[in-house]
Amino acid sequence: MQFDAVRVDGEDGRALADSMERLTGGDPGPVVIEANGRRSMYFLVPPGSTVHRAWPRGVTRLNAGPAHVAYVPVPALEGRTWPLSWRFPPTRPGRYVHALLLRSVATVLFG
Repeated sequence: MQFDAVRVDGEDGRALADSMERLTGGDPGPVVIEANGRRSMYFLVPPGSTVHRAWPRGVTRLNAGPAHVAYVPVPALEGRTWPLSWRFPPTRPGRYVHALLLRSVATVLFG
């Protein structure tokens, strides 16, 4: 499975995940939560969907390209994977967080 990711740290990440949950009826697409360190949220979006768009401050785009590789932690679907877990697990192959909706909500929340 290939994807880009958007990382938002701390309480801002949680607020963004909460908003996406409300707007999508509880199924925003796959989101990974990290329980330690920056306490990040990783929103998995379609490959290439973060590249040519401006994102608000506090949002880190993680994608691959020429001479650039990004590391995105992904937990197993089952079993112990602390400090990572699924806030919203993948529901089917090819299901991602909607990048434009995510960017719009992040812009409203973070400027």
